[in-house]
Amino acid sequence: MELSGYRELWRTPGVMGLLASSLLARLPVLATMVPVAFLAKDLSGSFRWSGVVAAAYSIGMAIAGPLWARTADRRGARGVLLVTGASWSVVLFVLAALPDGLYRVMPALTFLAGGLVPPVMQTLRAAWPRVVQGPALRTAYSMDATAQELLFIVGPMLGATAVSVASPRLGVLLAALMSALFIWWYALRQPKPLPRDADGPPPLTARQLILHRHRLPLLVSFGLWIMAFSGISLGIVAFADEHGQRLIAGIMEAVWAFGSLVGGAVAGALPGRRTSYLWRRAVLVTAGMLLCVFATSSPVALGVALAVSGVTLAPAIGALYERLGALTPDTVRTEVFGWMGSAAMGGAAIGSAVAGAVVESFGVRYVWLVATGLAALSSMLLLRIPPEQPAADVSAGGLLGEGT
Repeated sequence: MELSGYRELWRTPGVMGLLASSLLARLPVLATMVPVAFLAKDLSGSFRWSGVVAAAYSIGMAIAGPLWARTADRRGARGVLLVTGASWSVVLFVLAALPDGLYRVMPALTFLAGGLVPPVMQTLRAAWPRVVQGPALRTAYSMDATAQELLFIVGPMLGATAVSVASPRLGVLLAALMSALFIWWYALRQPKPLPRDADGPPPLTARQLILHRHRLPLLVSFGLWIMAFSGISLGIVAFADEHGQRLIAGIMEAVWAFGSLVGGAVAGALPGRRTSYLWRRAVLVTAGMLLCVFATSSPVALGVALAVSGVTLAPAIGALYERLGALTPDTVRTEVFGWMGSAAMGGAAIGSAVAGAVVESFGVRYVWLVATGLAALSSMLLLRIPPEQPAADVSAGGLLGEGT
């Protein structure tokens, strides 16, 4: 292990400010859905209505995410972030102030809110190659994936705390206020885009961007991973309910996320090697999930297996971010991460639905078996993804193969 990547990140002007502002900007995005779901339930009296509202929000995000990301590539990230951040805050304010008798318009409002979610994650991942290079770039992506795990814990917990201490309306209002402040700060920290050649080729179309021999497997693999992760989250809930200890569901999720935090921190300190193939990390993810299949005999055994499995997650996700960014031209890099977000939304929806059916039909342990199969399929898709190459080789087009 070495810390050169972390040291270089610390010394690079603007990097820490960009990372800190992005973390705060992502916080309201992850803190929103818990209070919105409880608000829908309180106004309608039905959790089924909460599901409809949440689905509308997710559909809006999946549709609009790539569009905002493409606009950020064409017109600049700062303007897109400021417009979407302000608009999203306004819609959240409207939701927080919605009269009780108008709860039937909530799906339309949440669909609109989902469509206005600022492309924070997409713009950050597109920005890293513009501000850091060499070993520090891999470290930056690893830190990004690690921080995301932490936010998945803190964000929903913040929303749930606001609901418990005060009310769902206050939780939505808090998210709106955080959005107005933090996304504005993050937008102002955006690095300048790389200079464009006016006589160069036009930006890739969406079809050219996605249907590429390397980018398509990366996007599909990420969707399969999210499908597996969502299924496991539901499996953890079912496992806790089966053992009559629902509290352990939260503990196991935290243990799983903590393992990922440790794995990401260690991966960021590892020396970079050009022969670091992504499929090898995907195989480790598969092995970690397979371990859980044989550890469902007790909460302690499953907790240990989840901690070990979690160690493999952030390093693999960070490496996938790095590969996708390196194998995409700068002119469309934000957009490709927008499509990654859509793949994640689709994978999450399918994973949860499939896991529920598996639990009902076969039992809890088979959720991890299905997740193992999805991760193994992802590993096979990643076999032909090239390892990390020098920046000069990538910019020269040696790996991009845009004509294919």
